[in-house]
Formats: sequence, structure tokens, C-alpha cells
Amino acid sequence: MLGLLGAGLLLIVAYPELREPYDLPRLRLFLDTTIVLAASVVAVLAGLRFSVERRGLDLLLCSGFAATAANLLAFAIVPTLDGGDLTRSEAWARVGGSVLALALIAAAPASRGRVRQQRGVVRSALGAVGFALVDLWFGCLLLGDRLPEVSPDAGHQPGLLTIVLGVQALLILAALVGFGLRFRAHGEDLHRWLALASTLALFAELHEVLTPDFARTFVSQGDFLTLPAYALLMTGVWRAIRAAEFGRAVADERARVAREIHDGLAQYLFSILTHVSMLESGRATDATVARLKEAAAAAQQEARFAVLALSSASGTAPFDAGLRRYVEVLTADGALDVDLDIDSRIRLAPDEQIEIFRIVQEGLANVRRHSGARRAWVRISEDGRNRSVVVEDDGVGFEADGNGGGQGLRNIKARVETIGGAFELRSGPGRGTALEVVLRA
Repeated sequence: MLGLLGAGLLLIVAYPELREPYDLPRLRLFLDTTIVLAASVVAVLAGLRFSVERRGLDLLLCSGFAATAANLLAFAIVPTLDGGDLTRSEAWARVGGSVLALALIAAAPASRGRVRQQRGVVRSALGAVGFALVDLWFGCLLLGDRLPEVSPDAGHQPGLLTIVLGVQALLILAALVGFGLRFRAHGEDLHRWLALASTLALFAELHEVLTPDFARTFVSQGDFLTLPAYALLMTGVWRAIRAAEFGRAVADERARVAREIHDGLAQYLFSILTHVSMLESGRATDATVARLKEAAAAAQQEARFAVLALSSASGTAPFDAGLRRYVEVLTADGALDVDLDIDSRIRLAPDEQIEIFRIVQEGLANVRRHSGARRAWVRISEDGRNRSVVVEDDGVGFEADGNGGGQGLRNIKARVETIGGAFELRSGPGRGTALEVVLRA
């Protein structure tokens, strides 16, 4: 890619006649609008990622691309909607806004650590960017005619404009080097995409240095490199958000499993220790050994459940394989027969896989503890646009009065809400129990 971009730039340098921009007002408006939309999307995506990971890098990216979008909208699109060209103040305000936006983006790779958990950080940052653009606009208005003329009719390129365009190119180069170094150091996928996008943006800016076209009806060669740069940006940030969401879900699930180990396995181990102490002291009764064996068997089963839950949550085991192994462990003692049916067509998001694993686990645990059932059925299926999870048993059932049930049912409802699904419980005395979860579209 570098070879092709470099060859194209050398061609422009060698043949000055190729630098001439094209007077295409509709295409110019389309390109500017597309860039505004793309920069806005990247700003929103970076803001979402910041809300997940609270990293300063994402806050700077959000601010920088929000400044890019606002700058183009205010100083490039709106002033030319009536068919006119930019005034001198508007043209220089656009240049200054571009420098501000690129400075924020170039500073992002140098950011280290996370921002403290404070509400309204993104709003404050965007407000500061807005005030900076307004101040820049008023500053250009006050300077007025003291600013160099930048329209094509001036007949030459002002030296100050050349310097500012060069500064913009240096800022993009700094971003390219910064993201490249971060990718080499940490191997993070987002940094690679940002480095690739910065490469395209750098060559686009070098074309602008050679071909300044402040008449906003003109289109230069560099403009056609800007669009794929933003396409790479949106791809990279979107991939990073999905990875961050999955990582947060995994961390939350591991913390929850750790709590369950503390509340379940640790209690069984304490019971084992108590009975062993009784044996050592000679205070054991005939029932002590039986209770010791029972506690050890329960601790072993809890440990197996925890390992299966962690392997499924961390992605080290496929969802269906982990769930089938869990059912095998659950039914090993013959107290309950479980029929598990997973539709091969169904597609589950990472957060859905984690929560559904735990919903099924919680549902079957309730069947064993409370229903007196001999058989249970678990169906995870997809019918057209509907995806559902059903856990059903042939137990004694109960009067489903809608009062929320026990802690197990409350946990299931909370998990269903986490993944945006709908929950329904059907039961009655002597008719067994069925819980159904309908997943989001």
C-alpha cells in the first residue's frame, strides 16, 4: 500500500498539470457530508468504547473526530449551501479547526492509563471542543482582512497556508507513528486499524499541501483517499467496541463465578475441615464419616460446575460443548435425566452465550433442588426471526403467582434483562414448570 501511495504522490510531483483540482460542486458537497457522517460515527463509537474501558485514548479520539465533524459542518458545508464560496474568515476557521482536531487525534497514542470514573466526562470534553471552535471562529472574524487571501483567485498560495498544511501533515505523521508503536508494543487490533487509516490520511494531506483548493466547489486527488481512511477507522473502532463488550462480559462473569465459589465451594470445604477436625480430636460420631463423604462429593461437583462455567465464559470451550459437559456432570448421579437440544442454525452473541449458559445452569439447579422432577428438557432453538431458550421439567410444579419466586428465578430474570430478552414462567401444582427466554432480535 505504501508503494502505491508513494508512486501516486511522485506522479503528482513530477507532473504538475495533474495537481489541478476539479470544479465539481455536487461531488464536493457529497464528499464533505460523507466525511462529516463518518467522523461523527467514529466519534460516537470511540465514546461508546470509552464508556466501557474509560481509557484516555478513546476520549481523545472521540473529541478529535467530533471536532472534525463539527468543523466541516460549520465552516465547509453550511456556508456553501447557498452556492457561494467560503469567506476569508470561514476558510481560516476551517484550517484552524482541522489543526485542533488533528492535534487531539495525534495526542491519543501518547495517552496512558484510564480516566477516573466520573460522570459527564465525554460531555465536558465535547463542550470544550465546541467552545474552542467558537473561539476560533470569533478570532478569525476579528482578524478579518489581516488574514491572507486563500481563494483560487489570489493567484498564489500564501506562505502561512503552506505552513499550516505542513503542520497538519506532521500531526497525521505523529498519529501514524504513535499508533504504529502502540501496535508493536501491545498488539492491539484497534491500533493497527488506526495506523492504516493514518497512512491514507497522511497521503491525502500531502496531496492537499501540493493542491490547496479552498474554493469549496473543487475536488482534489487527496479527497478520494480520505473516504477509505474513514472506512478503515469505522471498521477498527467497531471491532474494538465488540471486543471491549465481550471482555467486560467475561470479567463480570468471572467475578460472579468467584463469588459463587466463595459462597458454595468454600462452604463445603469448611464443612470438610470441621469434620476432619472432629476425627482428629476423637469427637467423631458414626455419622461423621458419612457427612464428610457427602461434603467432599458436593465440593467436587461445585468445582466441576465452576470450571465449566469459566471455560464457557472465557471462550476456551465452545458454547454447546461446554453446556453439554455441564449436563453430563449434573446427571452423572442418575437423580435427573436431562434432554438437551441445541439448534445448529442458531447464532448467539458472546454476551448471550455467557448469560444463556448461566440461565440454563440456574434453571436446572432449581429443577434438582425444588421440583422433585425425574426428567427435564432444555431446548435452544431458532424459528425464523425468533430465538428462544426453554427449560422444562416434569416435577410437582407450584402456583405461579407472579411474586418473583426465589433467588434463583430473580437471578434468571436479571440475566435475561442484561441481554435484552423477555422472560416467561409457566407452572402449576402437579403440572411441572417451564421457563422460556425469548432473545432479542
